Amino acid sequence: MSTPFAPFEPGPSGDAKNRSGRPRRFQRVPLKMILPNLVTLLALCSGLTAIRMALETRWDMAIGAIVLAAVLDALDGRVARFLRSTSRFGAELDSLADFVNFGVAPAIILYTWILNELGSFGWITSLVFAISMALRLARFNVALDDPDKPAWQANFFTGTPAPAGALAVLLPVYLHQLGVLDRWAEFAPVAVGYTYIVAFLLVSRLPTFSGKRIGMRIRKDFVLPIFVAAVLLVALGASYPFQVLTLATVAYLASIPFAGRSWRKHEQADLARGAQGSKAAAEKPDPATDQTTPTDQPTP
Repeated sequence: MSTPFAPFEPGPSGDAKNRSGRPRRFQRVPLKMILPNLVTLLALCSGLTAIRMALETRWDMAIGAIVLAAVLDALDGRVARFLRSTSRFGAELDSLADFVNFGVAPAIILYTWILNELGSFGWITSLVFAISMALRLARFNVALDDPDKPAWQANFFTGTPAPAGALAVLLPVYLHQLGVLDRWAEFAPVAVGYTYIVAFLLVSRLPTFSGKRIGMRIRKDFVLPIFVAAVLLVALGASYPFQVLTLATVAYLASIPFAGRSWRKHEQADLARGAQGSKAAAEKPDPATDQTTPTDQPTP
């Protein structure tokens, strides 16, 4: 006599069985599920290469590898959404790669560049930055599961995002490569203070602008100008990399107060709409209590 419920058997499910009832030895995986993870792995390779370049004191190559990792990090999510191949595995892999690329690699670059002049205190500063990056990524992953977040908050990050924090903390190295700063031991405390400021921005609740929705929809008359601007930006970045990185970092840090102002405007608009809704609900008559009792009735 057969039981009413099928027994649970760990292993291949019914979908993984062929017509003969035997489990398939190999399963086919769509290529679109592999491409986003491949981009993430390439970004991880770039971050690890940045660590090697830092250990060899080739800081220009190390910074170039960090920039490449940031570009690939911006692409993998868009590729996954475009191909509709987002997965939990891809999200976890991306988070781990971001910690290495934007937490560990910049910390080692800073330590090999100047923080090693301070010995253990310089190493502690590198540890603080890397740990701040890990905490920022963990908070970001948790915030993704918030279903009550207003739609306008998608235009903002809470705190500095990981790629921006990694590129911003390397500003003293850009200035050194431009010849503005010399790598003398007396500058090490200033670099320590700046590193702590960027670490604070990573774990803070300060809103910053998000570029995730940029490029989702583009007007037709803007397509050609955007092509020209993109080619110009790439050409400038290739010809004057540290000048472009310095200007981009300064502009991003200067935009943080404006992001906070825009955030407050959205919050005030939400509060105003909520107050209006509450007032309208209070003024609306209740049909259960709004019953009129006739006092004067005509006599039959």
